[in-house]
Amino acid sequence: MKKNNRQITVIADDREQNSGVIKSFLEMDAVKIEIKRLPVGDYIADNRILFERKTLKDFAASIIDGRLFKQSISLTKSIYKGVIILEGTGSDIGKAGIRREALQGALITVSLILGIPVLRSMSPHETAMLITYTARQIKFIAEGAVQRHGYRPKAKRKKQLFILQGLPGVGRQRAEHMLDAFGSIEKIITASKEELQSVDGIGKNTAEKIRWIVSEKIASYGSLEEFFI
Repeated sequence: MKKNNRQITVIADDREQNSGVIKSFLEMDAVKIEIKRLPVGDYIADNRILFERKTLKDFAASIIDGRLFKQSISLTKSIYKGVIILEGTGSDIGKAGIRREALQGALITVSLILGIPVLRSMSPHETAMLITYTARQIKFIAEGAVQRHGYRPKAKRKKQLFILQGLPGVGRQRAEHMLDAFGSIEKIITASKEELQSVDGIGKNTAEKIRWIVSEKIASYGSLEEFFI
């Protein structure tokens, strides 16, 4: 009975079958693994948490080609709590061709502006363990062991406004004006500086800051190896 209470179910995207993470899950008695195609993310743990797993090489590539921000927005729109796991060591991205500042900027955008936790793992096995630990901890809290505090907006519009207020120079009123004008976060993120300035309360400086923080393309390169050593 005790083991059953500790068991969690993990749904894995079928494209993750060669990652090594699923193999580690199969070796865990307290984990029930299901494999199917997921529209967003790579793993759903205990029907509560959606994990996007990225190797450090893929993380760097997703910054360069613009996938990271789009995937992160999809995580925020999910009914599950989104989490990103970065897997690997510094040597994995030593030749990725992206500046340390670009990586740091991406991490700030994902974690602080979009509010998505970013966890670090050294290997596929550690990723499986981290997903398991996280799911058990959240389950423990959800069952009443710990009372959580803090602002957690539930309605879709409130979530959208909550995200937009993380942009530089954007408070509640400006966030509402932007959402009313564009209709969605995606359109705001992809809007030009001129389009942003058409919104009541958004001036040139604010528009430039927003475009800078959400810029997806990285034009200059360097090494990130030291960041993860």
